[in-house]
Amino acid sequence: MSTNTFFKNYLATLPEERKDAFSKLVQTIEDNIPEGFESCIIYNMPGWVVPYSIYPGGYHCKPKSPLPFLNVANQKGFIALYHMGLYADKGLHDWFIDNYPKHSKYKLDMGKSCIRFKRMTDIPFDLIAELIQKMKVKDWITLYERSFKK
Repeated sequence: MSTNTFFKNYLATLPEERKDAFSKLVQTIEDNIPEGFESCIIYNMPGWVVPYSIYPGGYHCKPKSPLPFLNVANQKGFIALYHMGLYADKGLHDWFIDNYPKHSKYKLDMGKSCIRFKRMTDIPFDLIAELIQKMKVKDWITLYERSFKK
């Protein structure tokens, strides 16, 4: 199944009140993701990875998978954005936390790499766009190798 078909099918499974926000989030990512990352289906959700053509070793935890970078998912009570750079780069993590209140009147709901959006009308798309632009493929590979690869 092509990624485009998967995205359309995935979108069709979402509750009606989340479809527009989810579509806009995916479009924000597509419009801002640096060159070299590739959209795909990974872990049964839309994702963006470093393809084998750029990083042939794949993901150390699962070498038959390309190196993951970013995913979006519809979860039970929220839309989730998983950004591996936030998990691996304290400076980027701190930047995001510092800037979030400038873009939202609600408290940030975030795990190590997971940002949870419970209010569809309060997703800070401009901040997400800026976050997506902050890490190039080569930056992610360098950070990944330094942080995770043994």
